[in-house]
Order: sequence, then structure tokens, then C-alpha cells
Amino acid sequence: MHSSAHYTRYGSNNSLIRTALSAISAALVLSLLATGAWSPARAQSTAAPAQPAASEQHPAQAATQAAPAKKSSALSPQRHLKIGPVVVSGSLRGRSETWTYFPTPGYTDSYTFGAMTLRVALSQQTKRLDWFVDAEVPVLMGLPHHAIAPAPKGQLGAGGTYFAASGLQDASVVPKQFYVRLKAIGGDGPSSLRLGRFEFAEGLEVMPKNAVLATLKRERIAQRLIGFFGFTHVMRSFDGVQYVRDTAKNNFTLFGARPTEGVFQLRGTNELDTDLSYGAWTRQLAVHSAPSEARLFGIYYHDGRRLAKADNRPVALINADHEKIRIATLGGHWISAIPAHGGTVDLLAWGAAQFGSWGNLSHRAGALAMEGGYQFGAKWKPWVRGGFFWSSGDGNPTDGNHNTFFQILPTTRIYARFPIFNLMNLEDVSGEFRLKPHPKLSLHTDVRYLRLSNSADLWYGGGGGFQQNSFGFAGRPSGGNSGLGTLVDFSADVSVTRWTTLTFYAGSLRGGSVPAYIYPATSPHPGAQFFYLEFLQTF
Repeated sequence: MHSSAHYTRYGSNNSLIRTALSAISAALVLSLLATGAWSPARAQSTAAPAQPAASEQHPAQAATQAAPAKKSSALSPQRHLKIGPVVVSGSLRGRSETWTYFPTPGYTDSYTFGAMTLRVALSQQTKRLDWFVDAEVPVLMGLPHHAIAPAPKGQLGAGGTYFAASGLQDASVVPKQFYVRLKAIGGDGPSSLRLGRFEFAEGLEVMPKNAVLATLKRERIAQRLIGFFGFTHVMRSFDGVQYVRDTAKNNFTLFGARPTEGVFQLRGTNELDTDLSYGAWTRQLAVHSAPSEARLFGIYYHDGRRLAKADNRPVALINADHEKIRIATLGGHWISAIPAHGGTVDLLAWGAAQFGSWGNLSHRAGALAMEGGYQFGAKWKPWVRGGFFWSSGDGNPTDGNHNTFFQILPTTRIYARFPIFNLMNLEDVSGEFRLKPHPKLSLHTDVRYLRLSNSADLWYGGGGGFQQNSFGFAGRPSGGNSGLGTLVDFSADVSVTRWTTLTFYAGSLRGGSVPAYIYPATSPHPGAQFFYLEFLQTF
């Protein structure tokens, strides 16, 4: 595939600014038309039910991997502009991000940058076939040029990561999705086959009708291991095929694809030399009248890029290992919503085991999550939850084995709202509180105590491969320490209209012994903060 079109700084930014403003103006005009003046048609969106907050899952995506939209969906149909039988839809997302990273003298450790992402899609649904075409224009503004310090300090927040990946490039045009979906394969009504380029999120094969279960799937199950990284400004897609057989109680999904570049890199068209296969069976249950769901899944990941890997071996051993990665993952989840005393008790269990080869090492690893909570039946729907997550780390870098749990290609930010860690070599003890004081306002706060599960291993970050020539995960040495710190954060989502959403997030990490070892210029508890304000306009 050819690389995506792009714009670069050469002296003046006037041309780029005019291009970005033109794109934004066009999006706003289309939005106004779609919501009022131009006789919009009511059409069922092909997007999956119950989308997450704008920051995690971009609404312009054509679908999760679920079966074709059903008329019985609990969602009220969205209105989109229609030109004949073709539906025009899309979104404009803008975000200002402010990072105050662990103090790093001599480098830009505190900065603000902005980004806009415009998506425009054309689609059509018929009785036997759907098609969808989606283009994306991401624009980055004001990236810091000196937010990358020598190892082990590394990239000082997302601004440093975007600049490392895209340099002086400001914007690009990316063919995000183009696929067809064939329905009723072989005369079997519940089955469908999707072929082409599309976005995929494991765990969202089917969405429960129960609102509590739907929230758990969306925010505590989905995209732990495979996702399109919707929080980033470029995201990723997958070139491949997906088969779904979806009935009232059972969903069977088979998926095989290659991921694209993108995520932090503005060039997002080319495929990576990485193969991914996934299969899942999801079953809707009612245990003693409590709505529940269970899933069994398997993943096979093959990385043929032969790059230097992120692990705890000495650098010389890492650089000498040019073998491929081949890892199989077997796992499952169970969730339940139990009516109790006028409210709802929720329970969640998730686990995965891995085996295979990590270059020239044997790979064995695992992870598990246990969570529970209670949502009161009161008017503001207060919801209190707690949980524990553990993933294995590697305790001996020279024994020929690799025991660090590998997160594959996730949407990291769902599980690390302050995204300076991921789910590798991690212990996470968490508490959260949710409140909905108004139908258009949702509040959410988390408190997390974070530790490395093995102090002989690294502090890992990143969300998987997004460039042909870089691994996609990174690790910082722990110095034999295990404490990452205590994270406290808060977010507010405001639905201004059904087409416009505002999101505010603030997170603060009081660093533990691991950040203090890497960033020793300050107190024993170096701090880091992350704030953003985002708007999302759909049309």
C-alpha cells in the first residue's frame, strides 16, 4: 500500500492552517445540514451500541466487529445526511492536552499541544450487502520539540511520542476504513462476512441489553488486548476478514488481519509486517434471574519485523535477538449484574494465559482481573466499584524464558486513563466512583495504587506496534524497585446536544520508588499531571 498524503512545515504554516480551517468549516457546515436544514433521513448507524466516551472510541468508526445493525437495537436511530441511498456521516474531534511530566531538567517536561481529527464516511446498507468508506484528516498543533530525553527517561508524555513518530509533519489524509459486509452467508441469516480495512475491538462482539453489563464491557473488558486506539489522534485499522454468527444468546466471531501504521504516527496507510488471528464465543446468560455474560477467546500474534524488543535483558542480548515473536493467548471473561436492595451488584472476572516464543526466548505469561461494585437505585445513579489487576513480570533476564505478560495491540488508555503505564508487569488496586447528576452529565473519578508485579522487570508503556521500524512498547528500568505510585483522576462528560459532547479530564500521579529512581532530580515522590479538554461534533 502507498503511504498516506501529508503536509510538512517548511518555514510558514499558513498553507496548513488554511487547509485545516477549510476542513473544519466544511465539517461544521455538514453538521448543521445534517441536524437541521437539509431534510436528513433517519438511518440506523452501523456503529456498535452504547459507544464509550468520545476520548476512547471515535464515533465516526463504521462499527465494532458486531453483526449488521438490527432494527431491534435498543439505541434510538441517529439522523444522518442522505444522498439517495448513500448515508453521509462523520465527526470532528478537537482536543487540548496539557502534560506536566516528572521533572527532567534541560528538557521540555511541561507543555500544551492541540489536535483536530476530521472523519467523513459514506455508507449504504442493503438486504444482502453493506459497504462503508471512511477517510480521516488528523492535524497536530504545537508539539514540543524537546520532550525526548536520553534513556532511561525517554519521551516525556504524549507530546514527545507524537514528535518522535511524526517529526515536523503536521497533518495527513488517511484512508481509515473501506470494507464490504456480506450478509446471510450461504443462506444462514445470523451470519455475515466483512472484508477490507476496518476498525476492530475484541470484547465488543456483542453488546448486552442490560445497561450495567454494557458499561462493564465497554470500559472494563473491551480492547484489553486488541483495539484501534481511539484515544490517539491517528488510531489504527486492520486489513483483513471477519466472520460473525450472531443469535439471541450466542455470538461466534472469527477475525484475521494485519494492523496498519498510525496511532502516534501521522502516516497511517501502510500495513505492518504483523499477523493477528482471533476467535471468540460469547454467551448471554441469566443466572438466578441475574443478567450475565461469558466469553472464551483465543488470539495468535505473529510479529515478523525482527526489531529490538522491549524486555529486561541486557542491551547486547536484545540487539542480538532477531527472531520473530509468536504468541498464543487463551482467555475469557464473565460479568454479571445482580439486582439487590433496589440497586445492582456487578461482578467481573477476566483472565488470560500466554505461551509461545519471544524471539529466541520461550514465552509463558498470564494476567487476571477481579472487580465488583454496587450501583444505587437513587436518582443520580451513584456507582461505587473496586478491583484488582495482576499481570506477570519476568524475574530473571538470563534464564532463556520470557514471563512478562504481552498486551498485543490494545487501546491502552481505557485501562490507564493517565496513559503512562500499561497492563504489562503490573499490579493495580483500584477504587472508582461514578455519578450522573443530570441526564447530560456524567462524572467519574478513580484512585489507583500501582506497582510492578516483579521488581526485576521493567516499567512498561505503549500500546503496540504502529511503525514498521519501532517496536511499539517501551520499558524503563526499575532499579530493583516496584512502586509506581498513586493515581487520582477525575473526568466529566457533557452531552451538550445529541451531536455535541464536551469532555474534561484531570489526572495526577504521586510517583513511587520507580519514578524516583529514573527521575531523581526532585523529591522521593516525583509528581506528574495530565489534563485535557475535548469537544466532539458528529454529523
